[in-house]
Amino acid sequence: MSVLVDLRRYAEAARRAEMPVTEGRLVDVVGLVLEAEGCRASIGDLYELQPHGAADPVQAEVVGLHGGRALLMPLGTTHGLEVGTPLRRLGQSAHAPVGAALLGRVLDGLGRPIDGKGPLELEGEWKLHGTPRNPLQRRPIDRPFCVGVRAVDGLLTLGRGQRIGIFAGGGVGKSSLLGMMVRRATADVAVVALIGERGREVEDFVHRTLGEEGLQRAVVVAATSADPALVRVRGALYATAVAEYFRSKGLNVLLVMDSVTRFAMAMREVGLAVGEPPTTKGYTPTVFASLPLLLERAGTGPGAGTITGVYTVLVEGDDLTDPIADTVRATLDGHIVLSRRLAERGHFPAVDLPRSVSRVMPQVVPPPQLALAQRARELLAAYAEVEDLVAIGAYKRGSVPRLDEALDHMPALEAFLKQTPEEAIDSTMVHQELARVWAEPEVTT
Repeated sequence: MSVLVDLRRYAEAARRAEMPVTEGRLVDVVGLVLEAEGCRASIGDLYELQPHGAADPVQAEVVGLHGGRALLMPLGTTHGLEVGTPLRRLGQSAHAPVGAALLGRVLDGLGRPIDGKGPLELEGEWKLHGTPRNPLQRRPIDRPFCVGVRAVDGLLTLGRGQRIGIFAGGGVGKSSLLGMMVRRATADVAVVALIGERGREVEDFVHRTLGEEGLQRAVVVAATSADPALVRVRGALYATAVAEYFRSKGLNVLLVMDSVTRFAMAMREVGLAVGEPPTTKGYTPTVFASLPLLLERAGTGPGAGTITGVYTVLVEGDDLTDPIADTVRATLDGHIVLSRRLAERGHFPAVDLPRSVSRVMPQVVPPPQLALAQRARELLAAYAEVEDLVAIGAYKRGSVPRLDEALDHMPALEAFLKQTPEEAIDSTMVHQELARVWAEPEVTT
């Protein structure tokens, strides 16, 4: 009886001290997966292990259950882990800390500050994995969302609560375009998720592209390529949860994710590690199931707040038929394609307008502005078809009236579409500037 009493006293003392409960032990480590026995685990539970010779413990999340064993993936390095290492259950990891103090801060994929500005004092938590919302509870998108980029505001006008993708290969000005949007967009808060980026690119985006002024009303979540796959996945989920929190406060939020492709690659790593079968290009079924769940969390809601989502998609070899590009394009409300050909000519931002579309533009701009933008897109498409013939002098004026019109206005139209990252514009005057392109055409021969 005395032994039982002593055990009860120890349990009570442990509860009062909030000591983590030792539960299970490590029995196998294969690649990225830790296998443990004796755990009463459920998917999403968070455990802690103490590697041999390491000062700090490593956390791991349960990502699968198989044959009586729990499959965990670490949120840090696994060096020093041994068979038999005990696990301590920390609880569910499905909630993220949120609060107004996040503004102006740079965090890692787990929500921990990495900017050296001290700890965060946050007042609440938000679900890390959002649940699908009733589509009939979404308010219609009927107000324009200006991003301070002439090519977008004039010819691809976005709406508050729209979700759009930027499809581009490497080296075509994607980061510069994102920086212009974050600094100049008519949003109350900007949430920037840098997923799978190199550490140098994170530093460059925060201090140069975004700048101190842009950071004041922004929250940056950076899960670099050096972080474990599960941290990169959680970084995208955490940024989306932060955006949902600010939307619940009635704010207009700009959510920028660079890039959703690297989120999919991280999901592929997790899926293959736990034994999922690979499908197209090695992507597992969970990847294609997770993308719509992530992207659908942005948009409007029943309240006044909105999340306007801008997601970048890396296209290998500028191939838009990549399976991730196809899935994302089918889910979003439009796409902006960046052209390597334009970038090589020094035309920035290198937006390929004939291949880009904003599906909500007809609902957010009046018919005269829509007709003006459509006319410009038609002329750009006509010129693109015979640009090579014009360059070598093989086109004879008078053969195609629409092409003659395009040649007359092309110098002014290209000048309108070009914009340096430092050039600020008045978004309310963009369509008036576009109308002046047709006022006095510069006739070329």
